[in-house]
Amino acid sequence: MKVALLTHTPLPEHTVASAARLCYSPATIDELREKLTEDKAAAFVDMLAEIGHESPIEHANFTFGVEGVSRSLLAQLTRHRLASYSVQSQRYVAEAHFEYVLPPEIAAIPEAAERYRRAMQEDQEHYEALTALLKAKHVKEFLANGMDEKAANRAAEKKAIEDARFVLPNACTTKLIMTMNARSLLNFFRHRCCNRAQWEIRELAELMLKECVAVAPHLFKNAGPSCVCGACPEGKMTCGKIKEMREKYRAIKGAE
Repeated sequence: MKVALLTHTPLPEHTVASAARLCYSPATIDELREKLTEDKAAAFVDMLAEIGHESPIEHANFTFGVEGVSRSLLAQLTRHRLASYSVQSQRYVAEAHFEYVLPPEIAAIPEAAERYRRAMQEDQEHYEALTALLKAKHVKEFLANGMDEKAANRAAEKKAIEDARFVLPNACTTKLIMTMNARSLLNFFRHRCCNRAQWEIRELAELMLKECVAVAPHLFKNAGPSCVCGACPEGKMTCGKIKEMREKYRAIKGAE
């Protein structure tokens, strides 16, 4: 898995602090921004976290590049609706020799890992065979309709992989670019950094959090699972490791 923060709102904490101060000040926007030092912006963002005033942090956006995650993870990720996603298409990009995610629990059992790898290889073979069969059929149809050979082959392959992709596994990797505002990210981290979250999306959330903290430490100083700054909301389903989780996220955020 690879995660990179591609771009973000310039001076995100200044932007958030300016938006928040505007709510309580008669000053012009230019005046607010001119008087806003780095220390004042940080203090204002900290105050917002303390009083729970979250709407101003929606003005800060963060765009990530993500590679090497499974299509299974994608199904979970897109449940977070206040975000924008651009995902590599299996309709337009052929999955020749596709890469896949190997779950750690399967990797830990040699027999299971070998069976898993065989399943991936079989899926690859089925995908390629289906693609070839469908392409041959479509080429004939396109040629019969007067299309030249080069164009027929190109169109036939695109149409073939559109249907052949149905045999591909959830383990097949994908890549995407995604954008979330800071408020949506805090919600994402509360749910996906939790010990009860599925392991792959939890790993993604932790890598994203590290990227966010590096550029906006005050915005994300309380980020992480709910138990980092309060009680665990999972009730009887709690992992029972609040102390360990708080220590873990202090380390992730570089806190002393």
